Amino acid sequence: MHDTIFFEGEGKPAVFVASQEFRDAAQAQADALGMPGVARVFVTHPIQDRTDAELVALADGAIEELVGKLT
Repeated sequence: MHDTIFFEGEGKPAVFVASQEFRDAAQAQADALGMPGVARVFVTHPIQDRTDAELVALADGAIEELVGKLT
């Protein structure tokens, strides 16, 4: 979240990406950092034990939403 807000502050579009498990924590962090509406995309949880193919599928499933929030 810190990096996303930093880049947005620099005028560079950015989107925070995390698994759904962290939705509430992401909102709390965005609120605390003064940017409650920062763009974010959530994918299914968990991420860390996924195979490469599963990670590619997660990315493929999120790419349109990511691009939409960057443009």
